[in-house]
Amino acid sequence: MTFLPHPSEPGQPPGCTLLALPPEIDYCNAEAMLDLVLSAIGDPDDGLRLLVLDLSGTRFMDSQGVRLVNDVRQRLHPRARVRVVARPGGVASRVLELTGLRRDVPVYDNVAEALRP
Repeated sequence: MTFLPHPSEPGQPPGCTLLALPPEIDYCNAEAMLDLVLSAIGDPDDGLRLLVLDLSGTRFMDSQGVRLVNDVRQRLHPRARVRVVARPGGVASRVLELTGLRRDVPVYDNVAEALRP
């Protein structure tokens, strides 16, 4: 199954991209997801200020999902910020907490909070 991230809807703040990620992120699809996310955001020097990765629909994520979030973060322009949306108590939220990535990437309970300036 091929998954394409859903880019932000019209009306998002300028310089902001919102991408909904798939129900499962693991060894089988993480590398392809990185390519899809990077192509969805285009040129990282092209005015992107905020990238929101929506993991609220992700039911399974292993360390490859953590690597995906970290790799995206490292490839963005230094002025661009990454925020993650993850269901409280959900798998993605727990994995981000256990691996310590929450210290480097803010995690929000919902998209509206993540999009606030």
